[in-house]
Amino acid sequence: MPESVRQHYELYPYPDYPLFASVRRRDTYANNLGALWSLFNGELPPPAARRILIAGCGCFAPYPFALANPGVPITALDLSEKSLKRARLHCLLHGVSGIDFVAGDLCDPALVPGPYGFIDAYGVLHHLEEPQAGLRALAARLGEGGILRIMVYSHYTRREEDSIRRALRLLKVGDPEQVRRMVRQSGKDSRLRGFFEKSGEVASRSGLADALLHPQVTSYRIDGLLELVAESGLTPLRFAHRGALPELEGEITRIRALEAEQEAPGNFVLYLGRNCAGPCAGGHGVFRLNPCLDAVLAPWRLGPLQLPGRLGHKNAALDGAERRFLRRFRNPVPAADLSPGELARAGFYADRLFLMHSRA
Repeated sequence: MPESVRQHYELYPYPDYPLFASVRRRDTYANNLGALWSLFNGELPPPAARRILIAGCGCFAPYPFALANPGVPITALDLSEKSLKRARLHCLLHGVSGIDFVAGDLCDPALVPGPYGFIDAYGVLHHLEEPQAGLRALAARLGEGGILRIMVYSHYTRREEDSIRRALRLLKVGDPEQVRRMVRQSGKDSRLRGFFEKSGEVASRSGLADALLHPQVTSYRIDGLLELVAESGLTPLRFAHRGALPELEGEITRIRALEAEQEAPGNFVLYLGRNCAGPCAGGHGVFRLNPCLDAVLAPWRLGPLQLPGRLGHKNAALDGAERRFLRRFRNPVPAADLSPGELARAGFYADRLFLMHSRA
C-alpha cells in the first residue's frame, strides 16, 4: 500500500466519531458471526471458524464487532498507528476487550494469518494501489465456509466526489481548511458549494479529507466489481447495499439497468464466501434467536422495537406480537414444531438475521 495512504490516515484518522459515542448491542445484530454463518452455511460456526478479522479497521469498527461477538477472538488490522490508538481507546472507554490490534499492510502475508471465519473489509479495497492483490490476500486468510464482506465505491455514486477530488489535486490543494476557504469564496451556484451543502460527510475534518483529499481511490461499475471478485477465487453470495435484492443475479441485473441510466444504488456492499454450504432448507433444522437481540425482547419492555435496516432493506418496527414470536426462539425450536405460517415467519426473520436457522 502506498506510503501516502498511511500518511493520510495518520493525519486524518477515520471515522472520527466522538470517543464516548456508543452503540446498542441490538443494533450490531448483523455483525454477529453465528447469524452470518447460519445464513450462508446453514449451521453454527465450528470452533475453527470462530475468528474475525477486521481489515482496515479504522477508528471505530472493532467496538461494534466486539459487542456483537463476545468471546470471539477479533483481530483489528490497520496501517495507521493513530487510527489503531483511537480504536483501542474507544473500546477501552466502553469496557470492550478481547481485540488484538495489529498495525500493518493487509497485503503482507506474514501478518494476521488465517484461517478466519469472517473478514470485514468495509471501505478498504478501493483505497489500495492494487485492489486485486488486496482481495487475494484477504481470500487467502479465509477458511472453508468463511465469509468476507466488502464495500467499494460505485462509479455513478462517486462521480461528483471524484471530479472534485481530481480538480483539487490539479490545484495542489491538500488541506481541509484550504477546501473550506474555497467553498466560502465560491459562488452560490458552484458545484463545490453545492456538494458541501448536500454532503454530510464533509462536516468533519476527517470526513472531508476522506471524501475529497484521499491520495488513492478507485471506483467501480458492476462488471468491473464482478471481475475483481472472479480473480479472487471467492464466490459472490449476496449484495447488502440499500435496496439490494436478496437474489444475486436479480440484483446484478437491476444494477446494470441503473448503470445504463448512469445511476447506482449507492456504494456496493457484497458478501463473498469460500465454499459456503448454503442455507438450511426451510422445513428442516432448528431456529435460534440472534443473541444480540435477547435482552431487548424481555416481556416487560413496552412499545415497538425498531432495529436498523441491514442486508439492503429497512426493518418494520416489531410490535408486541412479533416480539412474543421471536422470544420463543431463545431456546432452539425445531422447524418441524412450527406450523406452515410460523415456519414462513421464522424464515423471514432468519433472512434478516434476527434468527439463526441451522441444520442442528
